[in-house]
Amino acid sequence: MNLENTKKILLISLKWILICVLIGIFCGSASAFFLVALDWVTQYRESNKWLIWLLPIGGLTIGLGYHYWGQSVVKGNNLLLEEYENPQKTIPLKMAPLVLFGTLLTHLFGGSAGREGTAVQMGGAIADQFTRIFKLDTVNRKTIIILGISAGFASVFGTPLAGALFALEVLFFSKINSKSIPLSFLTAYIAYFTVEFWNVKHNHYNIPIIPEMSFTTLFWILPVSVLFGLAAMLFSRSTHFWGHLFSKTISFPPLRPFVGGILLAIAIYFIGTTKYIGLGVPVIVDAFSNANASYDFILKILFTGFTLGAGFKGGEVTPLFFVGATLGSALSLIIPLPIALLAGMGFVAVFSGATHTPIACTVMGMELFGIESGVFIGIACLIAYFSSGSVGIYKTQIVKGPKYHLYQKLGRENNGFL
Repeated sequence: MNLENTKKILLISLKWILICVLIGIFCGSASAFFLVALDWVTQYRESNKWLIWLLPIGGLTIGLGYHYWGQSVVKGNNLLLEEYENPQKTIPLKMAPLVLFGTLLTHLFGGSAGREGTAVQMGGAIADQFTRIFKLDTVNRKTIIILGISAGFASVFGTPLAGALFALEVLFFSKINSKSIPLSFLTAYIAYFTVEFWNVKHNHYNIPIIPEMSFTTLFWILPVSVLFGLAAMLFSRSTHFWGHLFSKTISFPPLRPFVGGILLAIAIYFIGTTKYIGLGVPVIVDAFSNANASYDFILKILFTGFTLGAGFKGGEVTPLFFVGATLGSALSLIIPLPIALLAGMGFVAVFSGATHTPIACTVMGMELFGIESGVFIGIACLIAYFSSGSVGIYKTQIVKGPKYHLYQKLGRENNGFL
């Protein structure tokens, strides 16, 4: 290799390191601001529960904002997946502020939603601006989108390894450039440490008792993991069902979250609790030590599917954590495994099934709960992945690989059930 080629490679490497640093810092800072703001609006809502009656107004505001200024970005995470698979044009930067304020309004007034979608969309929109700045071609633009997803996910959950893997795995069967792999990890860690620099804290969970793996524990893990997969399927299909129903019955998009907000506010009033709205983090934390009611996970699926289907903004992942943790916690009443282990397994396994990302979810479990639980987490994520059907929370995600081939062989996709 001559000096000229060495110099060229060095310059390209420095350029990509600079891109990773910039994306990591900008996306990490955006996530830090989002997490602080989200915590504030959540606390303010819980101290002023009358705000829930303004949910229709908040929904109308979100709907009008996207209808008149955000139609090009209304697809959210699905737009990122579409642009990766079939690049057309740079994702507008306005996606970031629109989804940020839309999510904050959703949580302020009592919608049930998460935060991953917001962070990933902000990350994707911010990152894609560097396509124009550095004049990157289509192949390199795909790498940029991966970096944005990686930075957003890693920074909002405090899991850099899982963030990098999630960005790669959610797009895994769409021909990823090998150079994207180390760059994804580098960007994830920069974004993660940026949030740490801003002194923004993430939630912590603990699994104090890990039993030895045996035929008896494996006997219980298998059916429990299937239930996690079925819960993931129900969550995904519920969200799509409500979205289809609202779009079919209400032709003017801004009215969908307005009508949905009215129905949600009434439902919250009559149910008499706010545990099923917002992120639900206190309920998730409690699930690791106290058994939940058997219906908690069902109600969270219903509230979240309805909220997002009506057109409110936010993510699906934290509600998926809620569904999995509360389901695992409730199962501890009949399954002879530690409650925290069951809650932790459900926490990531339902997420695995709904996003078709068992590897990232296994690593996330080990980052959150400790490597000692890795075998249990890995088995749960893998089985939930296979038993959750072919339809996930992201409509435009291309699902191939082991699950796709299994369902093709069994002929299940032909009958429309899976």
